[in-house]
Amino acid sequence: MLLRMPLFLVLLISSVWTTAARAQPATLSLDDAVQYALDNSLTVQNARLTIADADAQISERLSTGLPQINASAGFTHYLQVPVQPLPEAFVEFLQQGAPPGTEIDREASFFLKNNLTTGVNLTTTIFDASYFVSVAAARAAKDYAQIDLQTTQREVRLQVTAAYLPVLLLDANLRQLEKNIGNLEELLRETRATFEAGFIEQLDVDRLDLSLANLRTERDNLVRQQEMALRALKYQLNYPLEDPLRVEDNLDSMRLQAEFLDIGGDIPYAQRPEVALLDKAIELNEYQLRVNRSAYLPTLNGNAGYQYQYQGNDFKSGFWAPTAIVGLNLNVPIFDGFGRRARVQRAEIALETARNQQQDLRRGIELEVRNARTSYQSARERLNNQDRNLRLAERIYETTRIKYREGVGSSLEVTQAEQSVYEAQSNYLNAVYDLLTARVDLEQALGR
Repeated sequence: MLLRMPLFLVLLISSVWTTAARAQPATLSLDDAVQYALDNSLTVQNARLTIADADAQISERLSTGLPQINASAGFTHYLQVPVQPLPEAFVEFLQQGAPPGTEIDREASFFLKNNLTTGVNLTTTIFDASYFVSVAAARAAKDYAQIDLQTTQREVRLQVTAAYLPVLLLDANLRQLEKNIGNLEELLRETRATFEAGFIEQLDVDRLDLSLANLRTERDNLVRQQEMALRALKYQLNYPLEDPLRVEDNLDSMRLQAEFLDIGGDIPYAQRPEVALLDKAIELNEYQLRVNRSAYLPTLNGNAGYQYQYQGNDFKSGFWAPTAIVGLNLNVPIFDGFGRRARVQRAEIALETARNQQQDLRRGIELEVRNARTSYQSARERLNNQDRNLRLAERIYETTRIKYREGVGSSLEVTQAEQSVYEAQSNYLNAVYDLLTARVDLEQALGR
């Protein structure tokens, strides 16, 4: 026997389950975040739509060279049939052959009251040089759109990375800050116990209490900064702003990957999508020049048609008259006021401009790569220095705490050593962030 659950209970369980599922924050690594953005970015979707539009343009260009077939039908009913005057000589001729006293009409109609015409017409291009060039240009435009999609995807990756790293840095800062707060709370408890035993002054407790309050205030500020950074990341991902989100990458593991980046070798210009995009733009300009030059060539079109026409004063005693035609239409351009020459000149100028841009782009890439390599090397050296400084500050702090516990050091020394550790931790995390950012900039410059 099947157990039946009340409908309201089913709805309640479903609602609770849905709420619980929404409460679980999504956790994304950097790779996951990039993939999410590529799947949901409106910019990427628009780039894909541009490719679809390029396909449609190719079909549109091809259609202009294919035979065009059209059917037509028309009906005319004359409420008053038009008449035309007969030549005087023709009237006199009729008058001579008619019986005496016969009145000859000096007007005649060549139309019947009802005219019905149906037909089929066919036109086709036999030769038009611009047609073949425009089709090739449409296909090149699709290639351009595909390269532009790759460029857009690359830009999305960079934007997501640039928004992801601050969140990761703030997350690491908060974890370190929580650890510092825990250590300071422990030290404060020990100091208060020592004060209550009468071995130290109230000033020592107050110094630590003030430091702890400052750390908690800083933690609150970092939490708010992290919320804003998460919103910025969600925006780049096209992720719902109201849904929770977490980042899971480890800053230290990313640091190790960033430290072993090969920065030598020749500059790989071909890996930059901007180069391929500009190359394709030059190709499109060349097609445009060929289209304008082809306007000097003649064009030849063919046509064929078949009509079936009915004429009569009624729909019974009239007659049907079929008509079939074929023909050719040759158009030879002779003079258009120098318009074609101006269009050719403009296309040549556009092509030369694109080639100049190509040279300038290569020089810009070379400058960008050299600067990115220098910045990356500086960031790597700065991180190594900050790593050493952090270890030294932590060692000094531990030594100062031991001396303070043993009664041979002051709380002021502990506070100063503590502030040095906090500053070294902040400098270290910033150096890691700078290295990761420098790596992203270098890989962007190298087209990776």
